[in-house]
Amino acid sequence: MTDTFQPDDFYDLTLVSDLALSPDGTRIAFVADEFDRMKDDRRTSLFVVPADGSDDPYRLSRASNAGSPKWSPDGAKLGFLAAREEDVALSVTTDDGNEDEDGEDDENEANGADDEPKPQLWLFDMVRGGDARQLTDREEGVREFDWAPDADRLVISSRDPTEEERDYLADLRDGGPVETERLQHRFDGKGLLDDVTTYLFVVDAETRETRRLDDAYGGGAYEPLLGLQPAWGPERIAFLSNRTDRPDDSEAMDVYTVSPDGNDLRKVTDSDLAAGVLRWSPDGSRLAFTGNHPTNTHVPTQLYVAEDGDYRSVSESLDRTVARSGRFRWEDDGTLLVAVGDEGSTRLVRCSAAEDSPTFTFDSQGEYRTVETFDCAGGTVALLLTDPETVGDLYSLPVADLDSGDAVRVTACNESFEQTHAMPDCRRVVYPNESGDDIEGIVYYPPDFDPEDPDPRPLIVSIHGGPVAYDAPEFSFEYAFWADRGYVVLRPNYRGSSSYGRAFSEAIRGDWGPRESEDVLAGVEHLVDRGWADSDRTFVTGLSYGGITTGYLVTRTNRFTAAAAEHGIYDLRSAYGTDDAHIWWENDFGLPWENPEAYDSSSSITDVGNIETPLLVTAGGEDWRCPPSQSEQLYISVKKQGVPAKLVVYPDEHHNIGDPDRAVHRIEQLTEWFTTHDPERP
Repeated sequence: MTDTFQPDDFYDLTLVSDLALSPDGTRIAFVADEFDRMKDDRRTSLFVVPADGSDDPYRLSRASNAGSPKWSPDGAKLGFLAAREEDVALSVTTDDGNEDEDGEDDENEANGADDEPKPQLWLFDMVRGGDARQLTDREEGVREFDWAPDADRLVISSRDPTEEERDYLADLRDGGPVETERLQHRFDGKGLLDDVTTYLFVVDAETRETRRLDDAYGGGAYEPLLGLQPAWGPERIAFLSNRTDRPDDSEAMDVYTVSPDGNDLRKVTDSDLAAGVLRWSPDGSRLAFTGNHPTNTHVPTQLYVAEDGDYRSVSESLDRTVARSGRFRWEDDGTLLVAVGDEGSTRLVRCSAAEDSPTFTFDSQGEYRTVETFDCAGGTVALLLTDPETVGDLYSLPVADLDSGDAVRVTACNESFEQTHAMPDCRRVVYPNESGDDIEGIVYYPPDFDPEDPDPRPLIVSIHGGPVAYDAPEFSFEYAFWADRGYVVLRPNYRGSSSYGRAFSEAIRGDWGPRESEDVLAGVEHLVDRGWADSDRTFVTGLSYGGITTGYLVTRTNRFTAAAAEHGIYDLRSAYGTDDAHIWWENDFGLPWENPEAYDSSSSITDVGNIETPLLVTAGGEDWRCPPSQSEQLYISVKKQGVPAKLVVYPDEHHNIGDPDRAVHRIEQLTEWFTTHDPERP
């Protein structure tokens, strides 16, 4: 007997999101999100589990927003970032009773520091045990860190305001005006930007003594997204920075290295890449990093290796993108493992550090299991795998068995949920569009549905964002929920998606709308022709670029019974300068005052008078990727014509839905909208 999916079953999930293998490959530290039903809260905790699955995971922490676990090179300590209440060891007063160890209490109070704790660096002693020890007490918090090879020091990145900047921030917190001369003046999830510089600091793991590396600082339009990503090698520290003439007008991100004492700064790349995710080879002779094209997001992200003053791609010939996680690891001094998007799956690829000769590995992954992320250390590979019937768990196997062995399941975080709920079945479909291209889609369907002897079901088309992204077979609560409600769910990898090569993705560059719409509609007709979908009960939704495509679809066709455009952009010209993507707009479309026709042709608002489809429109109130004004503009334009329409705004949300109560509310709203307009609704 299985339970019927209910929206608030979402609270019962445990979602693993990151992992880190100990240096000897015997233990896995992992991050998991858990949900408090009573408080409508998401809690991020740390766990450790034996890599061979010989014991259950044990909880290290219930710290809010704990994440980014990294083992010390000797495996004795585990560092992580968390916004927690201050460690009591930092609150011990001196003899005069006026200051804490760092002497910052009076200063922070005088400058109006936020009451909410900022993310700081904490350490667990994995040998002696006990609670975590707070290592930093930075006024602006800590964003990233890495261990020194000696395990006695760490490097962190942290904002370091001047006195003048500190006064400005304090005034801003008290309601003062925003003042800026930055071109990149806002970023989604960060809000309005200021001029405070982020530096690297070296921290002593025992004494907490901190030293700033004055030449190691960040910058650029995309620093809020990428950070500095410090990586401490055997002799040098690598980091990211944009120091071009106009850093706020460039998507480039360069690789730099510096001596741990702060001297001998060197630039590794030539401002021809948007670099990221830095990792030294074990012997320190090579530095690997990912690289995007700085003006064309449709070029696949590649893996690069720098050596002897030069750098080269070691994955270009694959014509496949490094997966969104950007995760790669050194298998040894000459070989790397990297997660790559390949035809609607995330798979592992082995790359040589000396030449461009990538090969796929881990064949036992299968066709319907996706690598969310992975780690490699001590001769072991640990993977976070998911499939439509498994929420997401850790697996491991020896590196030597990657080409032929099966991974051992290490965790069963949602075993009870998976056993008590009817999980959906899934199948890949390939269909032709009107242009003669083959398009692939991922289809979820109810447990009682027989694809070989089907009875047509209502269809929900769920369009992914990006557009340079892809859908893969994986567990998703909303798809499982809808399949349990009797829907077939189609997730099309339309032209523009990554994982199918550059030409497939680049087909839509500078001309959004027509090709994606053609591919979505062809998928609907394919499922109708196969008898899987009821032609009179077709619904469509999508978030971000999926919302953009949904808006475009309903101006071009009345094919859908009802639609939901979520967190999208519908008027490209008015979006320019009100979002955080002005560089992207210019790279794809040019400047709006120089090429208005391109902006208008890709804006669904110009044809909004054609819409007859009942339309739900949603937005995040603090979304600076797709500003809420865009959703309001579409909603009013549709409502004005008497077409059934509804607007839902989540006041404090950014581009993505974060709080569990709002994630549940979103599913309820979408389902209610489709049910309300279903001609065969109960």
